Amino acid sequence: MSGKNTTRISPQKAKPMNDKTDLARLNAMTDADIARAVADDPDTFIPDEGWWAKARIVMPKNKEMVTLRLDPDVIEWFKHDGKGYQTRINAVLKAFVESQEHRAR
Repeated sequence: MSGKNTTRISPQKAKPMNDKTDLARLNAMTDADIARAVADDPDTFIPDEGWWAKARIVMPKNKEMVTLRLDPDVIEWFKHDGKGYQTRINAVLKAFVESQEHRAR
């Protein structure tokens, strides 16, 4: 997964979101209903033995610790959503780097 279509939000922001899930309908579904829904979904991918035979574990690279001077308003903006602000800063920088990869180094 590239994560390009992934939206991340904090648990604090997720709580007030308007959930439109029909839980009663989901609870009433049988295993056969679920299997039929999965089979009808064009985005479903069920890995077979061949896929698992080629699968490999890819461990993420370790991050490097650096000292970086940032403007106070930038830090405050990233800290606004709470814990994980350094990860968010890294994600923004990574997205910028990926957007620039077409340029010659």
